[in-house]
Amino acid sequence: MQRALPALDQNTAARSLSSELAQRTGALTVAGLSHSYGSGFAVDGVTFDIPAGEVAALLGPSGCGKSTVLRAIAGLIRPAKGTIALGDTDLLQVPARSRGIGMVFQNYALFPHMTVAENVSYPLACQGVPKQERRARVDEMLRLIQLDSFGRRLPHQLSGGQQQRVAVARALAGRPSLLLLDEPFGALDRALRFDLQVEMLRLQKALGITTLLVTHDQEEAQSLASRLVLMNRGRIEQIDTPSRIYDQPRTLFVNRFIGQTSMLTGRVEGAGPERMPVRLTTGELLDLLRPTRFVSGASVVVTCRPEEVSLFPDAGPGRLAARLIVSIPLGPHVIHDLELTDGTGIRCAQLRAQAPDTLLLGDRIFVAIDPARCHVFPPDAIGGDLHASLEGPSS
Repeated sequence: MQRALPALDQNTAARSLSSELAQRTGALTVAGLSHSYGSGFAVDGVTFDIPAGEVAALLGPSGCGKSTVLRAIAGLIRPAKGTIALGDTDLLQVPARSRGIGMVFQNYALFPHMTVAENVSYPLACQGVPKQERRARVDEMLRLIQLDSFGRRLPHQLSGGQQQRVAVARALAGRPSLLLLDEPFGALDRALRFDLQVEMLRLQKALGITTLLVTHDQEEAQSLASRLVLMNRGRIEQIDTPSRIYDQPRTLFVNRFIGQTSMLTGRVEGAGPERMPVRLTTGELLDLLRPTRFVSGASVVVTCRPEEVSLFPDAGPGRLAARLIVSIPLGPHVIHDLELTDGTGIRCAQLRAQAPDTLLLGDRIFVAIDPARCHVFPPDAIGGDLHASLEGPSS
């Protein structure tokens, strides 16, 4: 069983490392980054920045270009165009081995024939750090990750979570100016993944190191990062905080990729500065409480989140007739999948305590959508982009 580390020892190790990293870390700036493999662009004009000491996440489906951006920052590829800077340093003018970047991989990438201490010490040996100083830094890092009694073990004698913590310690041992996390928790089960995310966030906050996380897991990105860079087909769709990306998506792709959403189609029936009535293809009228850029008669797509949909046993103003397809208990919620009269699917999330016990599959029911929280997009925004990206090759 892992020995609990006294908080004082752990905090002392964190403060010692934090003071040194604070002098080295800086803001990461990526501008106009483009790169291609063959005839098509893997990334096309990608621009974003991470303020010093913050965590940002490159997020998107497989094939969107996020791993290409990561490789360019790490120096594993040289981009065709663009600039990458860390503080005042132009990273494209610095060899990969000299960029001062720590990297954590999804598969840990620990040397199986080396002990835990030797794995953590390896980058220090490559940097030519004296042996005595290497020992002191390794001890410091193992205290920091609460594995100070595991130094003589081999990787196969550790759990998956412990191996990942060793990988983090190895990445931090060289006093990096930037930490890159490449799908770092993808190989772990859900409960362990959450524990490691909490631990990683604690470490990052304590050390204040600029960090870039690359993932396709939206929950992971939203829990760890203060800023999301959402990519699709080699370009950036939106850069914002997790809450604003969820509540204020700028494109239909963002709306569909982050969280769950249902899509209804219809036409605008008159438009005012604060209201937008939409006649759905089912025949019902949705009176949306939001300003509009659409003219009367325009075809639109209305999107809504499951938590924005309510169930009712009877008809009423603004309620849509539906049929229950399936109900699935999920943690504290029950997820209902329903079908409107024109065959359109819509999803509702209810707290278990509020979900009706008498509802049976196939039952006729009515749903109401929060008119102030829907989003509206032009119909050509559907375009199949999300599915095309999800099926594309990894890059």
